[in-house]
Amino acid sequence: MSQPASRPALKTRKTPSMRAILIAAALLAGAAPAALAQSAAPTQPPAQAAPASAFQRDRQSILAQAGQHRVHFDMRENVSFRADYDPLEEKLSGGSEIVRVVHDEGDRISLQHILVMEHDGQSIVVKHWRQDWTYQPETVLTYAGPNQWTLTSVPADQRQGAWSQTVWQTDDSPRYGGVGRWTYDNGLATWTSNPTWRPLARRDAVRNPVYDRYLGTNRHILKPDGWVHIQDNMKMSGRDGGEPIAIVQEDVINTYDRNDSYSPQPGDDYWAATKAYWAAIRDQWDAVIARDSGVRLQEEAATGTVTGAPLMDLAQRLADGEIAEADAIAQGRAVILEATAAR
Repeated sequence: MSQPASRPALKTRKTPSMRAILIAAALLAGAAPAALAQSAAPTQPPAQAAPASAFQRDRQSILAQAGQHRVHFDMRENVSFRADYDPLEEKLSGGSEIVRVVHDEGDRISLQHILVMEHDGQSIVVKHWRQDWTYQPETVLTYAGPNQWTLTSVPADQRQGAWSQTVWQTDDSPRYGGVGRWTYDNGLATWTSNPTWRPLARRDAVRNPVYDRYLGTNRHILKPDGWVHIQDNMKMSGRDGGEPIAIVQEDVINTYDRNDSYSPQPGDDYWAATKAYWAAIRDQWDAVIARDSGVRLQEEAATGTVTGAPLMDLAQRLADGEIAEADAIAQGRAVILEATAAR
């Protein structure tokens, strides 16, 4: 192995056990670190010129999701469709999250979410989910059931004026994809997806519930001080091999309020140190998807996919100056190729 490239180490590293505890506290149990409980007057977005076209207006709506936020996660199961299933109690949590533009190619926009937290005076940075937007897409990567994602054709009449949104997990492995249109009725800029299949979120998967997938509809809505992501999820069971059966309906409301009461620098430093690595990882996932017209990848309850832990660890080692960038990229590519090899 070559010697690590010389760069100042980022002081964000925690042991895996401590990292797991802090992430679980912030995102699953609703007990965000005390440093995150502070609030401040939100910053207002800069004024934007009127868009020249519907396409440009949509682009501005997507890019408006970037920035520095305080995020509130509200998850609640509402209606049970089985006599022997009681809906879970509401779960509330929150955190500080920056959203950065990975690339903007006009009709293709990528936004990376990064959690920036503090605990005992030290920064905790966690690369979170990524959302990719494509205008009038010919295909979209969709969840096809346990361990399988498939490139699905989008009919011509459904592409016109539409945007696909593909959501990726923390290690840039796929999560779900859908197609929808931005509308501007009633003073709201809103994108609404078609119903999309998706794997269980970790908060559910770790409980080994009776359901094993969601059928959800997404809405992204801009508001004066940020935006909100609203999910209408039908939690389904398809374990018997037949048609999936509805178990319970869930609402998820994730609110992104602009907030400058914390420093985004640790998150930006992490991204500066690892963005070339993650670009190579995205390219490798794209190559596998093109090769197989999708992805077959084992899912795990705690990490989402089997690639989650090793790919995230390589990135952290790179950020901490413990491994050279070329070595991290080579090892990351090998992880993906091994996990997606034909069995």
